[in-house]
Amino acid sequence: MTETETETETDTETETGATMQQIWIPKIGEPKVLELREAPDPEPQAGEVRVRVEASGINFADILARMGLYPDAPKLPAVVGYEVAGIIDGVGEGVEGFRDGDRVVSMTRFGGYSEVVCAPSAAVRRIPENLSFEGAASIPVNYLTAWLMLVRLGHVRRGEKVLVHACAGGVGLAAVQICRHFGAEVIGTASAGKHDRLREMGVAECIDYRTQDFEEVVAQLTDDRGVDIVLDAVGGESFAKSYRCLDSLGRLFVFGVSSLAPGSKRKLGAALMGLWRMPKFKPLSLMTFNRGVFGVNLGHLWNKGAEMTVMLEEILDLFADGTFQPVVDKAFSFNDAAAAHQYIQDRKNFGKVVLVP
Repeated sequence: MTETETETETDTETETGATMQQIWIPKIGEPKVLELREAPDPEPQAGEVRVRVEASGINFADILARMGLYPDAPKLPAVVGYEVAGIIDGVGEGVEGFRDGDRVVSMTRFGGYSEVVCAPSAAVRRIPENLSFEGAASIPVNYLTAWLMLVRLGHVRRGEKVLVHACAGGVGLAAVQICRHFGAEVIGTASAGKHDRLREMGVAECIDYRTQDFEEVVAQLTDDRGVDIVLDAVGGESFAKSYRCLDSLGRLFVFGVSSLAPGSKRKLGAALMGLWRMPKFKPLSLMTFNRGVFGVNLGHLWNKGAEMTVMLEEILDLFADGTFQPVVDKAFSFNDAAAAHQYIQDRKNFGKVVLVP
């Protein structure tokens, strides 16, 4: 056997036995329960590509899953994570249009907190050259969610007023950029320390949700007419107040329940109270006031993959030409995943928080 043959055999053995790291939720608990574990590198199946992950997005659904408050989460122990960006290093049978070395972003149906993931090629798209991996990982969940609400379902248009709760979060800042692109005016709720930056990004009016009643402020700002669209991921009583903020032909979008997780520890009493406070929207009331209420859950749209891909391509094009800019607040290493979850739960982030292997 030649020296070259020996080296080739050794390389093959190394690749076959390659391992990666993943962040696991072993049980319900505080951020400190997150564990870093090793697992074999997955092999791409037919129709899949393998992505060597450079950045993974964190979403509030991941935090709710860790707290046992997210019904769609896989059974624990589990690896969560809905989106990744990285480099393709394996292509399954039947895949066309991708090759090793391509810089890509992908949706993942959990499993995104991993150094290596395999994803259907239909869910994968190339990253524009002007985007970093961290910036790309901040896009799929946040921008698709905001796009679904504002563009696909809400038909936002120039001159409309849009109330965006948690305006400094990932979806909130995506909504700000989409509204600015379409000429709509944003009223945003956020803690006072984030107001200056929000105004710099084009938010017309800021409301401090900790010290102000947003329903009263919206009434003052609109001369009691209300707004055209509300985006609310707070839940509980907030849904009812947001509904009352709507003008005729107004649209309320509910897409989260962050109020069910007010701290690091699971508080079933607070969660149950939040559920109890959620309103029941009655058809006659909707007709009387000419209002609409929409529920959005991106995780339940895997059967609409082709439609999601078209929207993601439209969004990526707007990043490619500079219309949109990713807002990544902070990147944490896999070793610091617990600190990343705590950072988000403490409401410290302005924009997206990502994990970097």
